[in-house]
Amino acid sequence: MKALYSELYSLLPRHSSRESKSLPDQLHEAASYIKKLQINLERMKEKKDNLMSVERLRNTRSRMTGKVPKSPQIQIHEMGSSLVIGLTTESNNRFLFTQTIRVLQEEGAEIVNAGYSVVDDTVFHIINLTIGHESAPDYGGGRRISERLNKFLNDADA
Repeated sequence: MKALYSELYSLLPRHSSRESKSLPDQLHEAASYIKKLQINLERMKEKKDNLMSVERLRNTRSRMTGKVPKSPQIQIHEMGSSLVIGLTTESNNRFLFTQTIRVLQEEGAEIVNAGYSVVDDTVFHIINLTIGHESAPDYGGGRRISERLNKFLNDADA
């Protein structure tokens, strides 16, 4: 039984004090920790339910107004070792911009400038970047970046 108590106590987060505690203290600490986890779990469930309700309401409104969610769009213009990327998304889809930046960084692009404008429920992102160095431009880089971004957006839209 003592081994089970010891194993239970070992599952608790470590505290800065390294003193050994009595068995009742260890059990009390474990019970308190479990109660704290249960409370956090309930809060997370409530938050999830609230978010799901908001999403259902948004979808209901979209169906009632006949407004269909727009697919993200991307335009890429290559000028030598420079690229200008235009990304159009809905305002509730922020992660596409950050994922686009991640893809660009993975491809070794140097982001020179990025900005956005919001009109109603649409966000227009503009990203200026360079690929390769001026002394050794990466002429295939624009095509490679374009392919990766288009594939990413098609996968995200599916």
